[in-house]
Amino acid sequence: MDPLGAPSQFVDVDSLPGWTDVYEAKQLDSHQNPVEKAQAGIRSPFPYRKDINAKIILWKGDVALLNCTAIVNTSNESLTDKNPVSESIFMHAGPDLRDELQKLKGCRTGEAKLTKGFNLAARFIIHTVGPKYKSRYRTAAESSLYSCYRNVLQLAKEQAMCSVGFCVINSLKRCYPLEDATHIALRTVRRFLEIHGETLEKVVFAVSELEEATYQKLMPLYFPRSLEEEIQSLPCLPADIGNAEGEPVVPERQIRITEKPGVPDDASDEEGLEADLSFIGSHAFARMEGDVDKQRRLILQGQLSEAALQKQHQRNYNRWLCQARAEDLSDIASLKALYQTGVDNWGRTVMVVVGRNIPVTLIDMEKALLYFIHVMDHIAVKEYVLVYFHTLTNDYNQLDSNFLKKLYDVVDIKYKRNLKALYYVHPTFRSKVSAWFFTTFTVSGLKDKIHYVESLQQLFTAIPPEQIDLPPFVLEYDARENGPYYSSYPPSPDL
Repeated sequence: MDPLGAPSQFVDVDSLPGWTDVYEAKQLDSHQNPVEKAQAGIRSPFPYRKDINAKIILWKGDVALLNCTAIVNTSNESLTDKNPVSESIFMHAGPDLRDELQKLKGCRTGEAKLTKGFNLAARFIIHTVGPKYKSRYRTAAESSLYSCYRNVLQLAKEQAMCSVGFCVINSLKRCYPLEDATHIALRTVRRFLEIHGETLEKVVFAVSELEEATYQKLMPLYFPRSLEEEIQSLPCLPADIGNAEGEPVVPERQIRITEKPGVPDDASDEEGLEADLSFIGSHAFARMEGDVDKQRRLILQGQLSEAALQKQHQRNYNRWLCQARAEDLSDIASLKALYQTGVDNWGRTVMVVVGRNIPVTLIDMEKALLYFIHVMDHIAVKEYVLVYFHTLTNDYNQLDSNFLKKLYDVVDIKYKRNLKALYYVHPTFRSKVSAWFFTTFTVSGLKDKIHYVESLQQLFTAIPPEQIDLPPFVLEYDARENGPYYSSYPPSPDL
């Protein structure tokens, strides 16, 4: 207990400036409209969310001094680690904490266990064990660190906690690269708040002076404080941003069992894989993707395993994704040929493709492919539908079948698995024939998902009119062809 009249050493989380507050204080002199700088149609997989930002606090200080529902202690498997965070928590909590920890009988890496806070201002302490980092076992370390943050948050949710104070779980003793660990920490918390945001009021990242700069640099990627910051941060996102819950998913780094035990990895499938790269051509698509047809022939000949092909495909897709995030695609975005709108009757995201807005002969189609990947990568992690407006297209807007096949071959399996429907609006007889040949002889698994839509009224039976932004020329065309009923529906002001 503090001496009478002495200020408390503990810090109430409600007195700390929020992540958004810090940003706004630095931007008071700015008169620029952030929306003006946003590139149309390009959104981050971690979009600007004012409600989520209001829950986030970045604070340079000792986590043991936070007055919140629970703080996090990073320790070892026996819960006896002597790191600066643990030692401060033990010192302020008092001797009863050590007695309580003995009853827990340790904690496995990635798990989280709960004790009372004793003499701390925090009511509870959540103990977790971060992984030891070795580059050879990077995937396992990433998964374990994700589990630490996820299990802490899940425990907080189950115990109906209002606020949680995180220390930096990856300790220097365990050799985890700070920047890599920070990516996992931030995106895991972000994804949890997206799904279970109503269960937590405050999440504090308590950092040291050495850690503060890294957190300040990376937090805008996952908690952008404006639309402008969201767009500016987008190229800095890593290729692996995890799944819908933030869990790392990088197949090319997954633990695998070698077919030839005792033979070094470099001499097994990696060597064979690299040797098969000799057939790659010199053009841009070949450099990125390789000859898919020849890879398939090698499978049939027994020279390249299915697993090796999947590994190569994922590697190629990640290269495309990295390039897409680094490239300036504003010229493609300005065409407004691909954009996200609302949801259909089943709650699935609706993506719109406007054929007339694609000047095939005037644009760099490789950049168009990059833009598609850039926009769709985070959309395709969940079920979605495509609406393609073929309305008033001509020969200059026709996508070449070779380009469509390349697109289909490049994209990740999630694109194909989670695409539930493709609505082909205002098709012509010629376009129906072309689509039939393409889905029959060029790609498989797509034919059953195509639905030809002759009128907007037919489209509205699957997608409510208020859930889709329609180009004005589509409305005008449909009114001429199917009656003026649809002209009463107001077009999107952005189109």
